[in-house]
Amino acid sequence: MAAATDIDRDEKSSNGLNRRKFLIGGGAAAGLVVAWAIWPRSYEPNVAATENEQVFGAFLKISEDGQVTVVVPQSEMGQGVYTVLPQILADELGADWRTVAVEPAPINPLYSNRLLAEQWAQSFLPAGTEKLAENAAVQWIAQNVAVRDQFIVTGDSTSIPAFAESFREAGAAARVLLTKAAAAKWDVAWEICTVENGVISNGEKKLRFGELVREAAQQDLPDPVPLRPASVGNLIGQDVPRLDLPSKLDGSANFAGDIRLPDMVFAAIRQGPIGETRLKSFNREGASKITGFIDVVKGEKWIAAVATNWWAANRALDRMSPVFETKGFLAESEKIDAALFAALDRGPGIRFVSRGNTKAAFIENGTFQARYHADAAVHAPVETRTATAEFKDGGLELWMATQAPVAAVQAAAKMLDIPRDRVTLYPMLSGGSFDRNLDNDIAGQVARLAKEMGRPVQLVWSRAEDLMHDHYRAPSQARFDAAMAKGGRVEAMQIKIAAPPSAREQVRRLFSGMDNVTAMRDSIGEADSKAVEGLDVPYDIPNLTVDHHSAFAGVPTGNWRSNAHSSNIFYLESFVDELAAKAGIEPLSFRMQMMNNQPRLARCLTGVAAMAGWDGGLDGSGQGLACHSMRGGHIAVIASASRGGSGLEVRRISATVDIGRIIHPDIARQQIEGGIVFGLAMALGSATRFQKGLPTAKRLRDLSLPRLAEIPPIQIEFIRSEEEPVGYEELGVPAVAPAVANALFSATGTRFRQLPLFGEVS
Repeated sequence: MAAATDIDRDEKSSNGLNRRKFLIGGGAAAGLVVAWAIWPRSYEPNVAATENEQVFGAFLKISEDGQVTVVVPQSEMGQGVYTVLPQILADELGADWRTVAVEPAPINPLYSNRLLAEQWAQSFLPAGTEKLAENAAVQWIAQNVAVRDQFIVTGDSTSIPAFAESFREAGAAARVLLTKAAAAKWDVAWEICTVENGVISNGEKKLRFGELVREAAQQDLPDPVPLRPASVGNLIGQDVPRLDLPSKLDGSANFAGDIRLPDMVFAAIRQGPIGETRLKSFNREGASKITGFIDVVKGEKWIAAVATNWWAANRALDRMSPVFETKGFLAESEKIDAALFAALDRGPGIRFVSRGNTKAAFIENGTFQARYHADAAVHAPVETRTATAEFKDGGLELWMATQAPVAAVQAAAKMLDIPRDRVTLYPMLSGGSFDRNLDNDIAGQVARLAKEMGRPVQLVWSRAEDLMHDHYRAPSQARFDAAMAKGGRVEAMQIKIAAPPSAREQVRRLFSGMDNVTAMRDSIGEADSKAVEGLDVPYDIPNLTVDHHSAFAGVPTGNWRSNAHSSNIFYLESFVDELAAKAGIEPLSFRMQMMNNQPRLARCLTGVAAMAGWDGGLDGSGQGLACHSMRGGHIAVIASASRGGSGLEVRRISATVDIGRIIHPDIARQQIEGGIVFGLAMALGSATRFQKGLPTAKRLRDLSLPRLAEIPPIQIEFIRSEEEPVGYEELGVPAVAPAVANALFSATGTRFRQLPLFGEVS
């Protein structure tokens, strides 16, 4: 992957997309519009091609032997993006799927995730201007600043909605060019030619794509480029073979840990507690007796051992017994809990949702209140942070999996004090992520190691390091108040969420190059709209408020699969179930009476009730219900569970899902099912407490994750829809924990108001 395009080579340009970009010229939106007028807006593709390949725009190249290679700018983390996006393009192109291949995109403004930039706009705005993010002009500016600054980020289930249209247009453009080239050979109108399975036909005349690529590149495109009718293609909606699966099955797929270079050595690392930490001392002599040990490299906050194999490097670190010194705060769960409680009860709140008059409704009907808590959650993907680097001739080559390649390049370049265009990144397949790969600290570390060792180095974080230096899902507390009229109608609801401003902290790390401590401190007290994600509440409640109460947690936080939806929907759907019990109405009917404006979600609820044989959640039945709408997708979940002497037993989980038009049914099912398993893991564990600046969870066994034998049968039904396809990779997560908690209430009569369900009482 090329490190940067020409527009990046001005070393005076600022690093990445940041808040300053939103205040160019000292003005707000007006200043930005003026500044945008003089920015470059025309970019050329920089896709690498061989002599027998022809590049057709930024997303496609076709070889003379008919190989169709689709260029994908999003990180493949197992979610199937290396298949679904090429499937969209190939369907519109009329390609034979057997000839389709995929490769990662180079860094280029053309691959910027404009949709994600719009969604993250609030996080870039200065504190106190949160509402500006809802302004259409500011959203437009965010998108276009993102392009200029190469906002190439994979996150928040945006891969399909952000790029589907571009991939379809790319396929259409190439199809028209190829068709025009064929028509010119036959001296016929191109509009009467047909394209199917990589062959262009006109009556008995046929030509394959590979025979036309040179002539096609010389053709002109009509304006507008015509798209095929939806019924013409034969790939959308089909379970075509995954493009990344064969190489994963035969072992030829390369992950970051698979890279092997001549003269390469291996490194392990130790980092001190969370906070203002420095390396104080270590015993080098202890490592000298380890066979294979080569050298030690010291960073300000870390120490790495280099050896001929990783096991030797890690043992050498154990023998060196490094000592770290931490000043200032040390993360402690009791302090985190107290800070969240204080913020919730006494701290100022910023209101992000407001309708009606909750105060009057509370005075008239009285209130019912419940409080909830969620511990910080870890990512714990199968693959720990891993990267390989080689420094030579003043430049760095870097192999790693990352969801933010520009930020990874910046981290490496900053560590070595070299220009960004001297860093070449090769994006690798990721062994899972759940947004763990938005952290790019390892890029700077391995760059430093490669330079000091003068040879290629592969750095692998141990499982303990990966858990101890995660960017956790933010711990949070919630207080829900509701007023109900006679008949069980909810007249008002007040929601308060205490949590650190996780998204604002994260963008400081990603795009301003701040370290963990600086990013946490710089965002203290700031309101964060993403902290209240999911609480726009689908129910017809006339009076509603949702506030974020910012709190300092003292641990780095960031994106996590489904983000704050994961905890907020646990709070909301548990509370709705409590209201149903208080009103004496069975949970499904209670929800349905508030579904006046949510027909798609209501259909999911009735669908899952029929599929799972909903019994009303009667006392002792062990059935629990929850639902959620997220980023255009909708899901309803019923869990059957009980608690016995051996712990929690979940007997079955059923889900009805509406994600619009489905491109690849099997991948969609895999992602929803995987999300449900992830949600079950969140209900049981996946979290950590903190002592003396370190998480108490240091191994997978500390996370109380469900084993394969404990995964219940999972039923999934999709609702047929012709609505636009949406991102569904995270949709399966949020509703599972509340469904299980509600099932446990049905089975035992006990309410569980914290995550994990059986964690320590906060």
